[in-house]
Amino acid sequence: MSTPTGWEPVIGIEIHVQLATRTKMFCGCALSFGDRPNTHTCPVCLAHPGALPVLNREAVRLAIITGLALGCDIAPRSEFHRKNYFYPDLSKAYQISQYDEPICIGGRVEVLTPDGGFPVGITRAHLEEDAAKLVHAGADGRRAGAQGSSVDFNRGGTPLLEIVTEPDLRTAAQAGAFLRQLRATLRALGVSDCNMEEGSMRADANVSVRRAGTTGLGTKTELKNMNSFRFLERGIDAEIARQVAILEDGGEIEQETLHFDPESGDIHSLRSKEEAHDYRYFPEPDLVDVVPDRAWVEELRAGLPEVPVDRRRRWMDELGLSYDDAEVLSEPAELAAYFEEVAAAADPQSAANWVRGELRAQLRERGQEPWESAVTPAHLAELISLIGDRTLSVPLAKEVLAEVAATGSAPRAVVEEKGLGQISDEGELVALVERLIADNPAQAQQLREGKDKLVGFFVGQAMKATGGRADPARVGELVRERTGS
Repeated sequence: MSTPTGWEPVIGIEIHVQLATRTKMFCGCALSFGDRPNTHTCPVCLAHPGALPVLNREAVRLAIITGLALGCDIAPRSEFHRKNYFYPDLSKAYQISQYDEPICIGGRVEVLTPDGGFPVGITRAHLEEDAAKLVHAGADGRRAGAQGSSVDFNRGGTPLLEIVTEPDLRTAAQAGAFLRQLRATLRALGVSDCNMEEGSMRADANVSVRRAGTTGLGTKTELKNMNSFRFLERGIDAEIARQVAILEDGGEIEQETLHFDPESGDIHSLRSKEEAHDYRYFPEPDLVDVVPDRAWVEELRAGLPEVPVDRRRRWMDELGLSYDDAEVLSEPAELAAYFEEVAAAADPQSAANWVRGELRAQLRERGQEPWESAVTPAHLAELISLIGDRTLSVPLAKEVLAEVAATGSAPRAVVEEKGLGQISDEGELVALVERLIADNPAQAQQLREGKDKLVGFFVGQAMKATGGRADPARVGELVRERTGS
């Protein structure tokens, strides 16, 4: 959706990411999605009096890795606060979170899109615990109209990393592109599975609008808990349109938290937006400050893997791939490694075409991924070379690939064993073409008269007559020569 004329949106995103730890943030309870309610609880995550939290070191490690990958500074000292508010799924009436001294500060990422790149500043990333989960009975699981509600404390205490961006985004499409790139990055780092359907990644969008050409910030609203890229983009577009309509009618925007209904497209208010002082933050007295060892931080920095966006840039620069090819092949990491090995031994563009095209199509029918299959990168590179030296036509190569996937045999061995190589005898091809022209005089005459697409007809006939073993390019040349077209 385009922005209304004369207005400029200003958008920032807050992303809650569930960290891939085995246990909760401050206790040893297991994290396992979908288990029977309230089977992973203890006095700490149930907030029993006197129970003391103990910080999960793995959560700190994952937070640091994320911060380093996003270009953040890792704070030499950070601390936890109590964020006080009452909600039925927060039994102790406060959330342990990092407030003004987060573990990751600043940062910047360059978002890559088919139309180029744009920068997004990272304000901070801080650790906190998740609340429990309310389960509403009846009314299709919605709170409105429910017959009753229960609380599942299995989720209570789940480690979260909240990543907050600067208000650098100007369109819903930019917000979606940023979030997609962030998810790919976090998955590559092993920080989170970022499963939005299960709530492991949730995004809030802060949206305001201002007159085009001005620099001041308008009053922002917050779209809460957007759990899909498409809904996020639709919600932002709807909120931009709503704000512009209010302002053009002479109204004012209220700072509030909003819910976007993806089914109806409607936006409605959840509550007026809280300010920090509403939460009465104070330092968590039961936890010591987080002071990561600097040598450990540098060790983690040195161990950072190449993330998908960097891999895409490298492939576009060094291998000449299109953005689309680079994006499709750059994740998951297993696919990227597979493609890279093929491209090291074959033409990179041919490697890209075969990996994302015929190979994945054939393996999909087997329920396999390339790296799990009998088709090794060396096999695929050899297959591509057999096409390059005209031993195989593309149709024959597809047939050979199917045999390799079924048996694990090398492509050249399959060609020799089954006699699948292209017909290389020039005399045999000439005889074939002359026979086809004689058998199809009307088509030959139309070709002579300029109906060039009939070359394809003769090539098709040749492939049919030879079981796909004719060289289609050479057949086409011979057809033109023999018809003088």
